[in-house]
Amino acid sequence: MKKRIVLLGPPASGKGTQADRISAAYSIPHVSTGALLRSECEKDTPLGREADEWTSKGLLVPDDLVVRIVTRWMDEHGPSFIFDGFPRTVGQAVYLDVALQELNLPLDLIVLLELPESEIRRRVSDRLSCTKCGATFGATLHGLSLGDACPRCASPLVRRNDDNSEALDRRLEVYTNQTEPVVDYYEKNSPKLLSRINAVHGSDEVFGSLVRILGDA
Repeated sequence: MKKRIVLLGPPASGKGTQADRISAAYSIPHVSTGALLRSECEKDTPLGREADEWTSKGLLVPDDLVVRIVTRWMDEHGPSFIFDGFPRTVGQAVYLDVALQELNLPLDLIVLLELPESEIRRRVSDRLSCTKCGATFGATLHGLSLGDACPRCASPLVRRNDDNSEALDRRLEVYTNQTEPVVDYYEKNSPKLLSRINAVHGSDEVFGSLVRILGDA
């Protein structure tokens, strides 16, 4: 059973949804680095203050600092994890490999959820998000509308500020320039760990594919 997992993919490919499902099914802690950075800053930890020195100036948090925050999270949550959309850059991937090697906790699996741009744009235009728990839903798929109660926590559903065409263009550009090279890095350095899944299929079918991969010896 694979328990140290990196889950990569473009916007709207379902990374968060699938990471949540894996976490619930196999009791593997799931972390999003964006949420982790926000939490460290809100708790005013030493690492959070260091990160805030960069984010308060509108700058990206350095790769080595992101990995230090992630490894601190690992110290608290144990040797199993699902990293959702992390590492985002080749620099983060390199720092993460070094950190995991020092901890003797090598990755078990890297999954790329593949999705064509046309489907990415369709999903984003149809997406609703919860103001409280952060869950996302397809309005058409789940029969929901703007302002409806979140099926998980009953808070209002909204459209995220970055779920518009211009913001999506920027996110896709960042993904192409920064994260796609991470896939190339793993393909070169850890080809046996990398699996690709067509994320066009429904959530249940994608999860079924993940379950089969997770159970491989």
